[in-house]
Amino acid sequence: MQLDANNIGFHYENGPWLFRGVDLSIEPGEVVGITGPSGRGKTTFCRILASYETAIEGTVTFNNMPLSRKGYHPVQMVLQHPEKAINGRWRIQKILNEGYRPDEELLELLGIEKEWLTRWPHELSGGELQRVCVARALGPNTRFLIADEMTTMLDAITQAQIWHAVTEIAQKREMGIIVVSHESKLVQRLCDRVIEL
Repeated sequence: MQLDANNIGFHYENGPWLFRGVDLSIEPGEVVGITGPSGRGKTTFCRILASYETAIEGTVTFNNMPLSRKGYHPVQMVLQHPEKAINGRWRIQKILNEGYRPDEELLELLGIEKEWLTRWPHELSGGELQRVCVARALGPNTRFLIADEMTTMLDAITQAQIWHAVTEIAQKREMGIIVVSHESKLVQRLCDRVIEL
């Protein structure tokens, strides 16, 4: 179930190349870091991996097959700002059930309390809301999780709790993780290898 990005290049209309010739291969159970200065296109590259953007050059394949956005996507992405990734007019239960129905074990591992489920997103803190976004991304068909500055805005305790839960789930499921972060200590601690964009 390998995820491969081959010779990826991207630019916005009439703009210069953001990046070209980028390759990445990641296998189940592997944790790969992506680093680089701001503005180099790390998030855009990850959006291409998750099929939110289309590369100008190159291909992305999963199990040697082109990826499609139809159905539940095997590559899920968790963003830095959870409030931008959800529908603020939905209660937490509906947000969690958007792609699948998380089991109680997963919710407990991520520290999601039952009373949150009837609340609106604005009634949760940033850390609580990010736990919800992580749970939503960890469906049974997720094979690769992209964590794009996933815990940057959170306090140290919440960061540690979320990463502990995510890595435990990834090990159980043999799920690959792509970690995008400016925090070199986090990348060094979590990742098997690192590429620079």
